[in-house]
Parts: sequence; structure tokens; C-alpha cells
Amino acid sequence: MTHVSVAGLGNMGKSMVHRLLATGIGVTVWNRSPAAVDELVALGAKRAGSVAELFAAGPVLSVLADDAAVTTVFDEAVLAEVGPEAVHVGMSTISVAAGRALAERHQTAGVGYLAVPVLGRPAVAEAGQLNLLAAGDGALIDSLEPVFSVLGRRTWWVGEHPWQANVVKITMNLLIIHALEAMAEGFTLAERHGVDARELHNLITGTLMPGPVYQGYGKAMADREYLPAGFRTALGNKDLGLAQAAAESVGLELPAMSALRQTFLTAIDLGKADHDWASIAEVLRRA
Repeated sequence: MTHVSVAGLGNMGKSMVHRLLATGIGVTVWNRSPAAVDELVALGAKRAGSVAELFAAGPVLSVLADDAAVTTVFDEAVLAEVGPEAVHVGMSTISVAAGRALAERHQTAGVGYLAVPVLGRPAVAEAGQLNLLAAGDGALIDSLEPVFSVLGRRTWWVGEHPWQANVVKITMNLLIIHALEAMAEGFTLAERHGVDARELHNLITGTLMPGPVYQGYGKAMADREYLPAGFRTALGNKDLGLAQAAAESVGLELPAMSALRQTFLTAIDLGKADHDWASIAEVLRRA
């Protein structure tokens, strides 16, 4: 596959386009605000004047902010216009309810649809080392593997229904949030007893908890450095809401949810909304 389209040019979408262009894949881009489009056109991307033009240029990867953005951009009128050969790959972190509704909307329009949210920061996308969580028609996933293999180190098939990938992404983010809270509690407990957080971080990541979450976010907590944000606290709070809604939809109560929501809301009140979500550690440190 030599050409794809990308809708949504925030930090992650822009990084994906950089990666695709660097590996020789042509990219047509569209964004609701034009500045990001201008930047990428200067690097060799092609400009689309509408979402319909994106579909005409190739499979569309969408990397949009939230439920409202995705459902507004890919509405019934747009999908009815693009034709039965069109393919949309939704890579946003959205609610299960929105994921179900989008799958039904695409099916009604006869447009191919996959949900493929990702694990990794923008820098990881530029390096082609994302993990892709793919759900939907297996043959369609296989047909797009040449693109997925450029963006990621592995494509994980997580279900036959597209919205199942949305569940998995929400679950993965919830696990990260629990790890953040565990580190915040652990660092604060140790610090109150005179233990150096940096030394504790080295111990944690060198023994019990290796891996990117404890290494990266743990270092941010130990150093108390939260800017620039790899993932903003405000987005973490949004994702907690997605997890809560997903649980409630199947009658599941998550016991720690209310405490986690309060921690994130307090962090936002402390001015940490646009800081890295590791900054939730400062809520407990100030207590």
C-alpha cells in the first residue's frame, strides 16, 4: 500500500504522518484547523479539502480527540457520500458506546470500519514502535498490515467487533492510571520517611517493576518534572470517565474508581490539567 489518508493532526496524528512520509508512503491529510495541514504539506503530504476527499485518496486513519470529534467528522452524510470501497480506521480513544455507534453507522453506509487505537506516545509513533490494538474484520486488518507495520512494532488482534478494541484501550489506560496511583502512594510514603525518590525509582525499575510505565512516569514523579506532558492529566481524567461508563454498561462496579476520579479532579484544580498525568503524585504529596 503506497498511499493513505489521515484525519486529525494533533500530536499523535502529526507524528504518524511524519513516520509514514519518512518510510515512503504517500499521505493525504485533513484537519479542522489548517495550520497543522500547512506544516505537513510542506513536508510532502497532500491536502484534502474535505473528509470525502480523504476517502477518495485512500484508507482513512482518524486520530481525533474524543467521541464528539469522531462522531461529528464521520457523520451519516459523509459516509453516504464516500462509496462502498471506502475504509475508515478509527485510532482514537473513545467510549465503548461511541465505538458501537460508529460501527453501526459504517455498516449501514457500507463503509469498511476498523477500530485500531494505539499504545505509545508521539515519539514512539515517529519511531514506528507503537502497539496497535485492532478489532474488526480480520481480512481487512490483514490488508492494512503494510501500513500498520510501518507505524507499530506489533498489531494485536483483540476482537471481531470494532468496539472491542475501544474496550481494550480503555482497559490499558485504566491499568496505567492504577500504576500512577500506586507510584504516587509509594513515593510519598517513602519520602515521608526520608527516602530519596530517585533512588527508590532506580530500585523499583531495576527489580519489581521494569517497563515503560514505571520507568517513564516513575522518573517524572521522582524528578517532579511534568512538562512537557507526554499525556495530559485532563485526558487521563477523560479516560477514567470512559472506563467508568464501560463498567456501568455491564453492571460492574470498580471499587477504586471514585478515589481515582477525585485524585484527578484535585490535580486539575491544582493547575495540573495540562501537565503530564504523572503529576497526580503532587495531590498526595501536598496532603
